[in-house]
Amino acid sequence: MARLDDLSSYLIAPDPAADRLTRAVTGTDQTGAPIDLRVIEERPLTIYLNSQEIVTAMTIGDYPQYLALGFLRNQGMLRADDTVTGIDYDEELETVVVRTASKTTFEDKLRKKTRTSGCAVGTVFGDMMEGLAGVTLPDMPLRTSDLYALAATINRTPSLYLSAGAIHGTVLCQGARPLVYMEDVGRHNAVDKIAGWMHHHNIDPADKLLYTTGRLTSEMVIKTALMGIPALASRSGFTAWGVEIARDIGLTLIGRMKGQRFVCLAGEQRLIRDADPTSIPDEPARAGRKAAT
Repeated sequence: MARLDDLSSYLIAPDPAADRLTRAVTGTDQTGAPIDLRVIEERPLTIYLNSQEIVTAMTIGDYPQYLALGFLRNQGMLRADDTVTGIDYDEELETVVVRTASKTTFEDKLRKKTRTSGCAVGTVFGDMMEGLAGVTLPDMPLRTSDLYALAATINRTPSLYLSAGAIHGTVLCQGARPLVYMEDVGRHNAVDKIAGWMHHHNIDPADKLLYTTGRLTSEMVIKTALMGIPALASRSGFTAWGVEIARDIGLTLIGRMKGQRFVCLAGEQRLIRDADPTSIPDEPARAGRKAAT
């Protein structure tokens, strides 16, 4: 699959060549022949809310301010009406401090936790589920022609996911245009970076779609809903609880998006089927994206 040369549609696009995101290592392949690879770096980032240490996240290290801001927003520790007076990042200490104008009350409820980089849920606080009670998502129609166009663009965009593997990507989209593409070792981190960017720039979520390379789990559905985004799509599959929550809260949920195919398990009534699937080029059988070469 040819790589995309024109990244002008993106407000933020991946930068696979950025310093500190990968490291060169040597090894041998299945035949014993030497091989050179670039592998993903991961490093700790400790997030503070005012004077309280909240969590340590394992991350690739880019956009730490957005990650911290989005994590606090998605966990309900930072409300929409809280005034953020500063976000201070110290690269040497690997810490980021989010400061607010008024005292926040969420810090005292927490114990220190480490948020893992694996594909499991990571650190999720119970307040996230409670926050869904007041969520009402827009009844946004979704054109299948836009879905196909997004998949074609995103899957050809140069990224760490394509070049090194072992990483997840999440993309904020509007119509057929991908806007912000974030990557990290955990899909939860990638989503939080987008949430932080949206909060910082006061972005309206009502007409947006979130695309992820990872599974459509309960955590992904909850975070998408808490961000106010009415649709979530992925190349990957679903979990039963993720589908159940999406149906309960009115979120459009689309998975297994590969070539001509996709599956919609929530929000089917919002789909506008304006594209003939047979006119869409199917992905070759060997077109897997995780290509650590």
